[in-house]
Amino acid sequence: MRAMVLDVPRAPLRLAQIPDPVPRPGQVLVRVRACGVCRTDLHVVDGELSEPKLPLILGHQIVGEVVESGLRFPRGARVGVPWLGWTDGACRYCLAGRENLCDAARFTGYHVDGGFAELAVADERFCFAVPEAYPDEHAAPLLCAGLIGYRSLRLAGDAEAIGLYGFGSSAHIVCQVAVAEGRRVFAGTRAEDESTQELARSLGAVWAGDALAGPPEELDAVVVFAPAGELVPAALGHVRKGGAVVCAGIHMSDIPTFPYELLWGERIIRSVANLTRADGHELLALAPTIPVATEVETFALEMANKALERLRAGSLHGSAVLVP
Repeated sequence: MRAMVLDVPRAPLRLAQIPDPVPRPGQVLVRVRACGVCRTDLHVVDGELSEPKLPLILGHQIVGEVVESGLRFPRGARVGVPWLGWTDGACRYCLAGRENLCDAARFTGYHVDGGFAELAVADERFCFAVPEAYPDEHAAPLLCAGLIGYRSLRLAGDAEAIGLYGFGSSAHIVCQVAVAEGRRVFAGTRAEDESTQELARSLGAVWAGDALAGPPEELDAVVVFAPAGELVPAALGHVRKGGAVVCAGIHMSDIPTFPYELLWGERIIRSVANLTRADGHELLALAPTIPVATEVETFALEMANKALERLRAGSLHGSAVLVP
């Protein structure tokens, strides 16, 4: 099969012809129809997540067709493969329903090969049925951008006025969920990014503008999707007393020091780690009922490096998706 392979961090992916993967018991073999490109992939390439399997096939927003089946999914079924690829099921986190925090967890496109390829294997327990309403390339972003955004929204509580800072792949999906729930969305972007601000307004945001300067009123919560630590104290300054700042990324630049008065008043800073299968089932059932529309730009498999560069430059609107 063809695959885009990362040999060492901070180097371009290499197009390679490699043997087809062979599923083990409990796994399915999936012919990849689409795979979303995530900022986490960029963090792995750039060496900011430091313990990948090498050489590595990135990609953890996989939509594909089962070509060798297990017990849950028959041959020909369309499945989604997310970031969370395996947990031990026995640790205190798994037993408490918090499998996203499992210390032994293995992640797709990081510890095990992912979907920047023509074929992939996955533990069928961690695969999802994909809603029929979504074409492959439009379903792919739901599997991480959507799931992390959805979990972030839930951890923000019942915030009626909510900021989404960094209006990219995740935010453009969760914005639609928040609006459908009757919340008011305030989209924070780079000051000069008028096209992204227009996208946010088209998806129901009541305000879109410079994230650092902040919106014209106090917010109940802010979800920070951009991996920019300087947005955290800025967001604290934008939320009311008792409000929350939720950091949604798996990696972020250092948060600068800030005066205690920004945190005082029972404000909360919290992070989001990974996802649970429950998150996946909930969002994939909910998305077609809204319906959530995903904004995508497709790239051929061999153009994965270009997609990553566009993501790094912030020149994508919505999600990049590789189509083998």
